[in-house]
Amino acid sequence: MDVPIREIADRAGVGVGTLYRHFPTRSDLVVAVFRREVDEAVEAAKILAAQHPPGEALERWVAHYVDFIAAHRGLAAAFNSGDPALEGLPAHFQERLGPLVQNLLDAAAANGDTRPGVPANELLHGIGMLCVPPMCGEPTDPQRMVGLFMDGLRYRSDKAVE
Repeated sequence: MDVPIREIADRAGVGVGTLYRHFPTRSDLVVAVFRREVDEAVEAAKILAAQHPPGEALERWVAHYVDFIAAHRGLAAAFNSGDPALEGLPAHFQERLGPLVQNLLDAAAANGDTRPGVPANELLHGIGMLCVPPMCGEPTDPQRMVGLFMDGLRYRSDKAVE
């Protein structure tokens, strides 16, 4: 969020004028990048669900999501900045990812890999809070923290009782 536009243009291999022609404001650029990355997270969920057993697909997607959060730490403040261009991004995120994550959760539960009845929004929010807890500083290892959370999700699943 705080990277100078000139540096963004340099990294993209374009001139500042070209960047501004496509994205007249920083908010326009943020919206475009965030939407593209949400679409990539959606595709990752679909691919993982097709290639792996339900519990493993969920685990792998969660690891992907932790990386997604790490790459977007600066957006939390932007979402709450009052910038009207950014107001719709959290809803876009939830609308695009929520159903796919719910499918991953439901398939894992049906397979006995996780406990049933976990809403996608609670999983997404819980993982987000573990990765960037408010006023507690950075966790030393978000993947480890989320791994503990996922262990709790598996507790009392059919396979955990065996």
